[in-house]
Amino acid sequence: MNVPATREDLMIVNMGPHHPSMHGVLRLIVTLDGEDVIDCGPILGYLHRGMEKIAENRTIIQYLPYVTRWDYLATMFTEAITVNAPEQLGNIQVPKRASYIRVIMLELSRIASHLLWLGPFMADIGAQTPFFYIFRERELVYDLFEAATGMRMMHNYFRIGGVAADLPYGWIDKCLDFCDYFLTGVSEYQKLITRNPIFLERVEGVGIIGVEEAINWGLSGPMLRASGIQWDLRKVDRYECYDEFDWEVQWQKEGDSLSRYLVRIGEMVESIKIIQQALEGIPGGPYENLEIRCFDRVRNPELNDFDYRFISKKPSPTFELSKQELYVRVEAPKGELGVFLIGDQNVFPWRWKIRPPGFINLQILPQLVKRMKLADIMTILVQDINSFSRLEYLKEVYGMIWVLVPIFTPVLGITIGVLAIVWLEREISAGIQQRIGPEYAGPLGILQALADGTKLLFKENLLPSRGDTRLFSIGPSIAVISILLSYLIIPFGSNLVLSDLNIGVFLWIAISSIAPIGLLMSGYGSNNKYSFLGGLRAAAQSISYEIPLTLCVLSISLRAIR
Repeated sequence: MNVPATREDLMIVNMGPHHPSMHGVLRLIVTLDGEDVIDCGPILGYLHRGMEKIAENRTIIQYLPYVTRWDYLATMFTEAITVNAPEQLGNIQVPKRASYIRVIMLELSRIASHLLWLGPFMADIGAQTPFFYIFRERELVYDLFEAATGMRMMHNYFRIGGVAADLPYGWIDKCLDFCDYFLTGVSEYQKLITRNPIFLERVEGVGIIGVEEAINWGLSGPMLRASGIQWDLRKVDRYECYDEFDWEVQWQKEGDSLSRYLVRIGEMVESIKIIQQALEGIPGGPYENLEIRCFDRVRNPELNDFDYRFISKKPSPTFELSKQELYVRVEAPKGELGVFLIGDQNVFPWRWKIRPPGFINLQILPQLVKRMKLADIMTILVQDINSFSRLEYLKEVYGMIWVLVPIFTPVLGITIGVLAIVWLEREISAGIQQRIGPEYAGPLGILQALADGTKLLFKENLLPSRGDTRLFSIGPSIAVISILLSYLIIPFGSNLVLSDLNIGVFLWIAISSIAPIGLLMSGYGSNNKYSFLGGLRAAAQSISYEIPLTLCVLSISLRAIR
């Protein structure tokens, strides 16, 4: 984030998360001069799922159930890009009927995504009614998904070379009825919203993006087409069978929030046109290329015949990805969704890199909101990306590292300090006894303490023959637990304290009193009076010296804090 010049009247506001769709993965640090936005820094959150690394450790078939979590508003597109990559890598042909089914599912998913953009967008600028209307049509789309795939959101429907199952009986008629009904719903939205003077006042001329600016920032989808560029991958790349249908690319030239709204409304109408043509002209034939199950498979020639003859459960087909690389993309509702795939003649991808449209479109947000009003941020932000689920994996490791640094830093310091003290104690002891010592491990014997501890952990347990084995074994554990639990009150950072300090003082005293009990248990469990006397001595030492010393340190600390 760019740090603004120091002024006394500037105010920094933490804005977000704004609504459940964002649920912690994005917040904005906004610098305000009254109501005017001086600067804005988008900060990603820490919902980490590691989707790319999971893909590199799974076969394509195993990975398919994961991908719908990339973007749960456009699930069919994440499945499509996942199967398109190995299909192009292996030059796998998709049957015509399967391609038509894919197009129908993709356009239904586009409608569902745009609907769930429209409702929250209108709610964020003050209109609540459309938010309830959009769920009416969206539920009908999910009913169609459920009838065809068995699931409403996480479908796992696409397969390499086709789809998982054919359309059920009566599904085509039900989908045609939905298309007729949805066109009337879109007309209702346009009457309610498009010419509303309050709506126009909020979106017209807000967040303008020029042609060159849109290209330079790498924008795609409705944000690019609303700036006057007729770029749609369905027309450019001609994937699936989109070139067989009659439809138009929706675009506007003003580049403001109103243009982006009109583009999405027009795209829903065009999606209905594509679905109707696909339903009326869907051909017969197979819904999956079954021949690819026999190619590029990792087989065991000795067991394969036995598996297929005598085992009823057939193993899932596993495809070897040839040693080459390619980039595959589709036109998702928010823009270009791509995958960069590198094969290595293995069943696992060597590299699987996701290109999310939402994250790329988010880059221009600080530029758009500068010199705008605070109320315009939500108008522009929701236009940028209407779902933030794809931002999560982008900070997989870095967020966890910064969370753990305040914890590991003092622990590492304490460990190094203990090692240094043990080393110094051994050197002094050797000097007092006037002998050469001790045995050295590592430079200057620094690692000798670690060697002693490792030897202690892995040495053979010597248990008393007539003692209580259970008490003798549990005693040391109880003594150590009191030390570990004392970490509850250590303030690892200003906002990272496991227990309140005022309560933690008494908690630490109570926990510390457990340690002498463990020592007494070990001494008593040994059934040896000398060991028992040693346990009594250790307990007396803990009660007499360590606990009072701790109270002194804590009292000084509390005095300093006050």
